[in-house]
Amino acid sequence: MQEQVKSILFISLSCVGDTIMTTPVLEALNTKYPEAIIDIVSDARSNILYKHCPYRGSVFLKDKKKFLRGTLDLLKNARRKKYDLIVDLRTDGLAYLCHGKKWLTKWGRKPYGSHAVEQFMGTIRNVHECLVIPKAKVWLTKTEQDYADSLLLDLPGEKWLALAPGNFNEKKVWPSDNYAALANNFSEIFTGVILDGSKLEKHETEAVGRKLKLPFVDLAGKTNLLQAAAVLRRASLFVGGDSGLGHIAAAMSIPTLTFFSVDRPERVLPWGGNAHWLSSSDDYARNISLEDAINKVGVINI
Repeated sequence: MQEQVKSILFISLSCVGDTIMTTPVLEALNTKYPEAIIDIVSDARSNILYKHCPYRGSVFLKDKKKFLRGTLDLLKNARRKKYDLIVDLRTDGLAYLCHGKKWLTKWGRKPYGSHAVEQFMGTIRNVHECLVIPKAKVWLTKTEQDYADSLLLDLPGEKWLALAPGNFNEKKVWPSDNYAALANNFSEIFTGVILDGSKLEKHETEAVGRKLKLPFVDLAGKTNLLQAAAVLRRASLFVGGDSGLGHIAAAMSIPTLTFFSVDRPERVLPWGGNAHWLSSSDDYARNISLEDAINKVGVINI
């Protein structure tokens, strides 16, 4: 007889890419325990990604800027409830300070493989029972999709290349000239270009835009994460450095090409069946050649 699990506390990770890679665990838990409400521990950077999750309960934010990195404030809220199951992918000891009947943490995980998703899924392997690992997920509503449509209204055709040339880590940045040259090389395939990123990455998107021959929209700083997901859902291919947007694009089921430098693709490649990559010979994405990128895009099924 299957155990009755009606309440779950899910302790997630902080950055956008990691958050996206934990969503297969959420989906697997929902499949296993469809009647359970799942409360989530997140932070301000990524909590919006859970906004429309249909089986989500409360979201508890861990504010690392507060005393003891926000743990005391978080516990004050999370300890008000007793959970049938606590799943902790962060494992800084927080799970064992909350009230639960059963705990699954990183300390006892049995990974499926070397990829981060396979590592995270290993935390719940005993309840997942080695079934197929779900896709990554971003939950959208018509509101985000309508907003994306309005942003893309002036782009001609329907075959669009999405580029995310910026990154807070300069080691992950591929040159803006290369992004423009890559897009221009495929001007007979794509009818337009979508440039996206944060407000702080606007100078990179503008540098690419100045050299594009294709029509384009520059959305840097104009979309939140859900709106960016709705935009990327309309694209035919995403190209960018190792970042959260690449993981969001893969969750939207579009092909991705990621430029890796400081991280290993076998560990953090966007989780999806049509994810491609190029790696630098050192820690700098700028040393990945334009020729290699053109050749790689040429063999992707777009």
